[in-house]
Amino acid sequence: MKKVALYIHIPFCKQKCLYCDFPSLAGKEDCMVDYAAALAKEIYSIKNKKIKTIFIGGGTPTYLSLAGWKIIKKSIDTLDICDDLEFTVEGNPGTFTKEILNFLKEMGVNRLSIGLQAWQDQLLKELGRIHTIEDFKQSFEMARKLGFDNINVDLMFGLPSQTIKQWKETLQNVTKLNPEHLSCYNLIVEEGTEFYKRFEKGTLNLPDEEMDRSMYAKTIKFLSEKGYIQYEISNFSKNNKKCRHNLVYWELDEYIGCGSSSHSYSGGYRYRNEGNIEKYIEKMNHDNGAIVEKTKNSFKDNMEEFMFMGLRKTEGVNKNEFKKRFDKDMDEVYSDVIDKYTNTGFMTETPDSIFLTFDGIEVSNVIMADFLL
Repeated sequence: MKKVALYIHIPFCKQKCLYCDFPSLAGKEDCMVDYAAALAKEIYSIKNKKIKTIFIGGGTPTYLSLAGWKIIKKSIDTLDICDDLEFTVEGNPGTFTKEILNFLKEMGVNRLSIGLQAWQDQLLKELGRIHTIEDFKQSFEMARKLGFDNINVDLMFGLPSQTIKQWKETLQNVTKLNPEHLSCYNLIVEEGTEFYKRFEKGTLNLPDEEMDRSMYAKTIKFLSEKGYIQYEISNFSKNNKKCRHNLVYWELDEYIGCGSSSHSYSGGYRYRNEGNIEKYIEKMNHDNGAIVEKTKNSFKDNMEEFMFMGLRKTEGVNKNEFKKRFDKDMDEVYSDVIDKYTNTGFMTETPDSIFLTFDGIEVSNVIMADFLL
């Protein structure tokens, strides 16, 4: 039986962060139970698949009501899951309660991902976060006390008016708590967000490129000194605590997405669900499904995606794996691009694989675009 990863989307937030372009909404609390019921219906329909990882993301899953969680748990209990299931739930400080955490534990959740972003209350406020540093510390400690021994913390650098000193302070304070995993993202100003409006008006005071580079370089150096291994452009983990669910995306393996706006990649097809919460609920109730788009990945699509998703990993793309999947040698397809970037020092080639150097990671978007055939 095929082993797949499962992503479950919870679109609710207490308030929308100013930089966020994820499919999430505030002020929809009255939809929570109906949404959970529609979502459960979709989860119940997963048949003939063995689930190797579950990731419940959002929005803010921990903001969902307990009544909603109970409905979802029932559907998850019916799945055929692997013995070594990695089961992650995302949450934000200020929405963790003992009750919810205990419930997640009961449900089999064994990994938490906590959104912090910065260690300065002033910066959190400027990002539109609903919590303080104190809230974060309490949430983290509560999770530890209740027995969660695999925790990721999300951080962001390159924030408006953020200094290098503040970023270092963030890294120092977070690593003192010794989480198993850290995700450190560079802020990208996305269209349709409050930050984008300010950026257009010229009122968003962003660090320059030089400072961004410096923050990123310091992150890699500092975290490696603290025993975190960088295994992907933005992800660092301690002793074998890589996020197995995210590796599924980077290795172009199969995953199923449930919930509004979620995506799936299965059987060579990509699917996308209805994004509007009310329409999603209606579709699930009337049609027993909410897919609004389905496309078959061509051989070429698969090859391109395998390359540019794989190059996100620090170990890069394995040549044997490429050959096994596509029945071609990587050099036969990509020798020009590989030569171009190994000659400029942006990429390293070994007999087994190709991977980006530090300088290559900095311009990774340009390089990955070159792998489009």
